[in-house]
Amino acid sequence: MCGEHGFVFEALIDRDDVTVSRSPWGPDDEIGRLNWMTPELSGEILARLDGRHVFDLSVEYFKGMPSWIAAGDPLYDIWMTHTPDGAIIDGLAGVDPRLLEKYSYSGDAVQMYVHCGTHLDTLNHFGHHGMFWNGWTAKEHLGSRHWLKGGPEHYPPIIARGVLLDVAGLHGVDCLPPCYEITKADLVAAAARLDVELRSKDVVHVRTGRMTVWPDVQGYITDQPGIGLEAARYLLEEAGAMCIAGDSLSLEVVPNPDPETFLPVHSYMFATAGAQIIEVVDMEEIAAEKVAEFAFLGFPLKFRGATGAPLRPVAIPLRS
Repeated sequence: MCGEHGFVFEALIDRDDVTVSRSPWGPDDEIGRLNWMTPELSGEILARLDGRHVFDLSVEYFKGMPSWIAAGDPLYDIWMTHTPDGAIIDGLAGVDPRLLEKYSYSGDAVQMYVHCGTHLDTLNHFGHHGMFWNGWTAKEHLGSRHWLKGGPEHYPPIIARGVLLDVAGLHGVDCLPPCYEITKADLVAAAARLDVELRSKDVVHVRTGRMTVWPDVQGYITDQPGIGLEAARYLLEEAGAMCIAGDSLSLEVVPNPDPETFLPVHSYMFATAGAQIIEVVDMEEIAAEKVAEFAFLGFPLKFRGATGAPLRPVAIPLRS
């Protein structure tokens, strides 16, 4: 590690104003800042829970829900594979029809892009110039079906201090204007407004208010407000955040004001800072209740080698 607070890491490549970092946790590291998740950290948080109100931060999965469509990724879909009557008629269940008449059987299947709904992005999702966090490359670490490095199967349960930076509330609006780029000054003022201190190893939640238009597909995914590079660097290099969560589909401003970039906050957070992004987080209830500090509990599904995973996050207030 280097830098005043130890939140800036040694560069493996530094090219065109972007860097890919060597992990300070060693050559085998695949989880970046989630190495800060220790029994001591989670124990301290869990010991302070005020469980009288658990805030659900995730969205419902349903056919027609907002998802990435511009790049041709599959939409969320669900279909029945067995129905009570169909199982009796087609015999696919391999069970005597007499039994199925008594024990009604139904089952279903789903298809989805892993970056759909409330989810966590992993460090193999974006890189710089063909190199990813800790020096991974597609030539060495990408198989025929999935990455051999950086998948969420290695991720621990995330149990940490969560903080809310309500930028929409700061500006007195339900939702920030389309393509609004959140700055460091916005984040500092949002923290001061709710009198919350940013600390290292926090899971920082940045509210744009985009959930107020959910589930309108075009309203949600088009011209998204979000953080810019300056704000991301502030949270990760100065404040020492562990992860950043957003209420939009991208966390960052989309499209970026600089037409020569493509999701630069994603590449910076993963390849340079070793920090995960959590997206499509419903912060409306905690914002309405002005709960600025809480325990964040998030449990990513262990999809081996994937670039992201569905996440079931909750916020639980802390006893002072």
